[in-house]
Amino acid sequence: MTKNKAELHYDGKTLELPVLEGTEGELALDINKLRQESGLVTLDHGFMNTASCTSAITFLDGENGILRYRGYPIEELAEKSTFVEVAYLLVYGELPNVERLKWFKEKLNTFTATKPELKQLIQHFPKSAHPMGVLASVLSAMSAYYPEYLDPELKPDQVDNVIAQTMAQVKNFAAYNYRASQGQSLIDAKASNEYCTDFLAQMYGSNPDPEVAKALNILLILHADHEQNCSTSTVRLVGSSQANVYAAISSGVNALWGPLHGGANQAVIEMLQEIQADGGGYKKFILKAKDKNDNFRLMGFGHRVYKNFDPRAKIIKQACDAILTKLKIQDPLLDIAKGLEEEALKDPYFVERKLYPNVDFYSGIIYKALNIPTNMFTVMFALGRLPGWLAQWKEMNESPATKIGRPRQIYTGSTVRSYVPMDKRS
Repeated sequence: MTKNKAELHYDGKTLELPVLEGTEGELALDINKLRQESGLVTLDHGFMNTASCTSAITFLDGENGILRYRGYPIEELAEKSTFVEVAYLLVYGELPNVERLKWFKEKLNTFTATKPELKQLIQHFPKSAHPMGVLASVLSAMSAYYPEYLDPELKPDQVDNVIAQTMAQVKNFAAYNYRASQGQSLIDAKASNEYCTDFLAQMYGSNPDPEVAKALNILLILHADHEQNCSTSTVRLVGSSQANVYAAISSGVNALWGPLHGGANQAVIEMLQEIQADGGGYKKFILKAKDKNDNFRLMGFGHRVYKNFDPRAKIIKQACDAILTKLKIQDPLLDIAKGLEEEALKDPYFVERKLYPNVDFYSGIIYKALNIPTNMFTVMFALGRLPGWLAQWKEMNESPATKIGRPRQIYTGSTVRSYVPMDKRS
């Protein structure tokens, strides 16, 4: 991976820093020995210019709107694949053949049953409890019931088992929590059902229209991994301490919960509700969004990483249009959303700044159309991101380069001072 070297001149010394090149031509300065050789550390707020690891899972080029899982374009996977097949790809590195896909599905089915104690735990939360808090808590609780998976050095077959178990159980937890919050009896998984079909059946009591299940498959595929984002980096950081997989994935859920991360699609619906409460005049809010003195923000437009367009947005827009047509949805919020989208796509202010509707804008609309409660949108995001987290956790544990995460800091507090007795403090 080494390509030439860079020189750093400091304090009369010249330091050579290896320049590493990834398989897609990305270049990085290797500063692993920087502090040791110079006494310097780097300061990088938000780690915007820091690669914390090497990874073979996801390639993301924000400038050109490219997203690939293990080399496969997201457009092809969303069109031709299923969520379970993509999960296998992320975790094991290759698309499964017929035999391996059958093995993976059977492995998932082995873990469809949820322990009664975990069901009871979900039912004991207040009905008003946020489902992300419930999901994170129940995931952590799994460590109490499956001590065989707490060893930092799991055997390969144990890794296979705990990955399949976590995927099967998070699906159950999400559906159980929804049912419990509605005061309804819990519906167990059916091994005969496809993953997304079964989840919707567990939520609503009957198998969904195939088009609905297909739309959910696409949504989950689009969210399955996204390089070293906040929640994925959190999973790796917690996992680097050799904490068990349940603790690592639970930490990812908590990181995803934040409104600046997984909560963005919920924020889209809340924005649409705000516009509706004001009378539904979305053009007024377009003007507010362009006014630098107005605090209003148009949620679901633009992206921190994608500087051109979000490749997932075009795919999900097609799925969104198809599902709204199929279900013949009549919802004023969705009319407002369509109006905002239409205005923003032709407004020079948004076009010049490349503020296009992103995946969060459309996913919130689809979840609304599927009658999924707004506070559960982020759980749906977690369900989709789960195989990515598991793949990253597995890759990290298998890499000999992994060290416990320990960022540095630049201290800006008081220098040394003497203790002041209480009677002499001002």
